[in-house]
Order: sequence, then structure tokens, then C-alpha cells
Amino acid sequence: MATGKEIVVSGIRSTGFLHLGNYFGAIRNYVRMQEDYNCYFFVADWHSLTTHPDPKDLRGNVYRVVAENIASGLDPEKVALYAQSDIPEIAELYLLLNMLAYKGELEKVPTFKDKVRMQPQNVNAGLLTYPVLMSADILVHRAVKVPVGKDQEQHLEMARNFAQRFNARYGELFPEPTAFNFGGNLVRIQSLDGNGKMSKSENEMATLYLNDTDELIRKKIMKAKTDSGPAEPGALMPDSVANLFTLMQLVTAPEVVKTFEQAYQDQTIRYGDMKKQLAEDMVSFMAPIREKAKALQQDAPYLQKILKAGAEKARASAAQTLQAARKLIGINYY
Repeated sequence: MATGKEIVVSGIRSTGFLHLGNYFGAIRNYVRMQEDYNCYFFVADWHSLTTHPDPKDLRGNVYRVVAENIASGLDPEKVALYAQSDIPEIAELYLLLNMLAYKGELEKVPTFKDKVRMQPQNVNAGLLTYPVLMSADILVHRAVKVPVGKDQEQHLEMARNFAQRFNARYGELFPEPTAFNFGGNLVRIQSLDGNGKMSKSENEMATLYLNDTDELIRKKIMKAKTDSGPAEPGALMPDSVANLFTLMQLVTAPEVVKTFEQAYQDQTIRYGDMKKQLAEDMVSFMAPIREKAKALQQDAPYLQKILKAGAEKARASAAQTLQAARKLIGINYY
């Protein structure tokens, strides 16, 4: 890892399938960050255990996430790309930070409340302390920048709180990490049915997954929600139509996008033609990522080599942090 560069940390859970929102909201930024920062990107397999995935699926899920990240442009030579569970120092820091976390504050976290509503039969301690483990993921590398979406901002605030509490109680060790968007605002990709954002595990026909076939991409886009067209020139676009234009701006030639935008303003737009154009452009964009990821997933020894090398880089960083934390706390007896 290059020295003298600011440290960036981010992770993706090894549940569900990566989709277009993950790509444009996170992975594309990771690819740009790897040139300018010391990047630690991990597959959050411990986090995924809160929902009790089938053990036989776990390895394949981790390999798929790694393969799709590499297929999207991440260079394992430039970043540390690793599985969270390969870094035992994270678990130790998680334990230490739990001593500085309080039940009342953890129960107020919106994502915890959501999980309690969604899975009342599985309100485990891992769900409650999820923000503590996320904080350990970040602080173990003493990261200063964390690329996160809006839904994770409170978790990052908690990471800053834990850093402050540790520093106040034991001595200065952790910088306070801040949210970070490389190059401005993140692109938010909404679901094709107009109901919220694309999801890794819900509403599958309204989400474009990186491993979707060409025909499935076409089918999903042709079923995307629109309306009857603008009622008057310059009418405000409904969110579902605006989302189609957002997707188009990401994968379609600018002059073609401009043609459809003008047609919308002129009230002559034909959504069927727009969707066909978008579908073909999306297929051209997504197919190379899918095919490269598929090939990588067939090469388990290569993926294992990547994960092992990434773990070695990450452990070297994490071990220094843990050694310093233990010393400050007083856990150094010989």
C-alpha cells in the first residue's frame, strides 16, 4: 500500500446480488479512489451473519462480490480487497468498542428499528451492535474518509463518537472519520417501479443486477414504470420517468439523451422507443462486467490469492492499531 496517502475504508455485505445502484453509487467511486488514496475495501461477511445465511452459500457469495468488484474495475494490486472475517483484529477492536457503546443509543438506531420490524423473530445481539462492528471496520485502519450513502450516515456518526470516547478515556489514537463522496454527489439509482432505491434482495424485477442476462435486462427496462406523458410543455417529470433519464445519462450517448429530453419537453415522447434505446445501451454497458465476473468466479484459486493478499495488507494495518489500543488501555502484561 502506498504511504503518505489518506486512508479510505468501505465494505459491501456478502448477501444478495450487486446491482446497478451499487455500481454507480459505490463501486465506480472506489475505482477512482484507488488512484489517489490508500484503500481498504472488504466483503462484510460477518455483518451478513446477522440474517443467518445458509453456510453453503457463504463462500460463493463472497467470491461473487470480489469478482464483481474486480470486473467493475477495482485493481487488487492498488487496494486491499479482503474478507472481513480474515482480519481477527477487527473482532478484538469490536469487543473493546462495545465497552464504550450503550444499549440505549444502539436501540435508537433507525436501521436497528427497521430490522426489528422486518425480522421480529431474529433480533440478535449482532443486529443491535451492528454499528459497533461497522465502527471497528473503519477505526481498525484509522481511516479518515468513508464513502457511505445517506442510510449509513448515522452509523458513521457513531464511529466518530466511539473514536472520541476512546481518545478521551485512554489517549489519542483514532482520527474521526468523515463521510466522503469522490467527485461530488453520489448518483442515486431508484428502482424501476418507482418505489425506493434498487435492492440487493427485494423487488427483483425492479432492480438491474450486475449478473442479469441481456434478455432479463431488456425485460425489466421495458416493464419500468412511466406515465401517460407530460400534460403540458415543461411539465415536472415524475420520479419514475426522471429515473429512466438518469439511467440513460449514465449509459447512452449524450446527443441521444438530448433527443429524448427534447421530445419530453415537446410532449412527443414515446416511452416505448426510449425504453428500447435504454435497454440496448444498458445491455452493452452491463454485459462486459457480467461476463468478466462470471469468468473470475470460475477461477477460485485466483480469487483465493486476491483475498489472501488483501488480508495480509489489511492485517498489517490492523495489527498496528490493535497494538497501540492495547497499550493505551493497559492490556500489555509482558
